[in-house]
Amino acid sequence: MNPIDRQELTTLIARGTPVVLLEALPERSFTAGHLPGARHFPHDRAVELAASVVPEREVTIVVYCASETCRNSHVAAAALAQLGYPDVRVYAGGKKDWEEAGLVLER
Repeated sequence: MNPIDRQELTTLIARGTPVVLLEALPERSFTAGHLPGARHFPHDRAVELAASVVPEREVTIVVYCASETCRNSHVAAAALAQLGYPDVRVYAGGKKDWEEAGLVLER
């Protein structure tokens, strides 16, 4: 699993590259606001939910959480990598970095 920053992520999205965004936070955080098009993917249920939340195994998967100090995205990404997903990235800046750049969250 490789890191991805906001610039690279927004470029992939703008190009129309198939990207699955996963938010590795509790449901209340996801409901309060998430990156556009993101799917809820709690880190502590990653193995259990992977096949149903991310049936597309060959797409780029970007996992994020609250900020650089949050480790949930790393835990979820590691689980996906162990399950054999080939292109798993971690957007460590997460929602904090996204909002600080003036980008909107979906609610």
